[in-house]
Amino acid sequence: MEPVVVILLLALLVGGPALVLWRVLRGRRELGSGPAERATFETLHTASLAAPPLRAGLSEEGAQKASKHLRELLGSPAIAITDGERLLVYDGAGEHHAAEAFAHAAETLKDGRTQVLNLDCELLECPIRHAVVVPLTTDDRVVGSLAAYGEHTSAGLVRAAQEVARWVDSQLELAELDRSRTLLMEAEVRALRAQISPHFIYNSLTTIASFVRTDPERARELLLEFADFTRYSFRRHGDFTTLAEELHSIDRYLILERARFGDHLRVTLRIAPEVLPVAVPFLCLQPLVENAVRHGLESKNGIGRITIIAEDAGAECRISVEDDGLGMDPERLRRILAGDVSAESGVGLANVDERLRQVYGDEYGIVVETAQGAGTKVNIRVPKYHPGVSAR
Repeated sequence: MEPVVVILLLALLVGGPALVLWRVLRGRRELGSGPAERATFETLHTASLAAPPLRAGLSEEGAQKASKHLRELLGSPAIAITDGERLLVYDGAGEHHAAEAFAHAAETLKDGRTQVLNLDCELLECPIRHAVVVPLTTDDRVVGSLAAYGEHTSAGLVRAAQEVARWVDSQLELAELDRSRTLLMEAEVRALRAQISPHFIYNSLTTIASFVRTDPERARELLLEFADFTRYSFRRHGDFTTLAEELHSIDRYLILERARFGDHLRVTLRIAPEVLPVAVPFLCLQPLVENAVRHGLESKNGIGRITIIAEDAGAECRISVEDDGLGMDPERLRRILAGDVSAESGVGLANVDERLRQVYGDEYGIVVETAQGAGTKVNIRVPKYHPGVSAR
């Protein structure tokens, strides 16, 4: 494939890969049968094959899986990919040059500039005589290098190598974004645990202590429920769980809260059995139930009611948590969901809303129905099946 074709098509890919790739991969028939159309398809298809391993970051495994496709894009007899410390892969002819590949990249790794090298080789039949080494960058940092090896160099090959490197950079930046999102979700779960635990632990232990003398057996049962609840809430594995496990943890939570409120707290659950295996973000419902108890019923006189519903809705599971408590000023609710930390209570609502949007998209944020004196109903929708979401 000519370097100029690679330059134009990869520049287009970096600028708008999703739309272009979708249009091309809908079917070759739409592209016609001319050389330019075939080159377009082949370049974009090859790029699409190289993308998934690179989306995992700059690793030896990912570089090895992507190298064949990158070499095909460049039309080079061999390529080499390094990170900042070592050679990740040498792919193609002249494998005896692999031992020198990291040294070839040294200057590029140091100053971030493209290098064109003349190589000495004693083997007359070796096709490797020159190398074009270009930097790989993420957030304006040089994180590695890509080298195209061949018998000749040209301005077209240099440009092609630079465009391929730019495209690789875009995949590595997407990998960093994915990693950042994962870390953010983990941080938000930790923040949620920190917000839940002090209030709940204090109230639960105080309630258990009140039964120690009057009803030791009851105190023992509550202590076991408390231990099971905290074990689930502070577990360290998995970003997702099943709806059944989340509801089981909520049941433990409500057992402890009923011990505190007695007959003043009444709970109704209507759960469709077919949605119990649905994977949901870890701790996405428990904060809503705690919010209903803590902010809806604690300050209310008389009996407080909470209703939890989970329904099958075709491709989705629809869940609602409703209380008949004091409700909330809609403007204050808006500030909470917008991330206004000065809004004090309701941090759990904002946390759950943000995590649902991160996992499923903005259309899956929580929907809250409330007004002062009218109680609160929180509605969420969860797809039954979603890429990357599974309860392990």
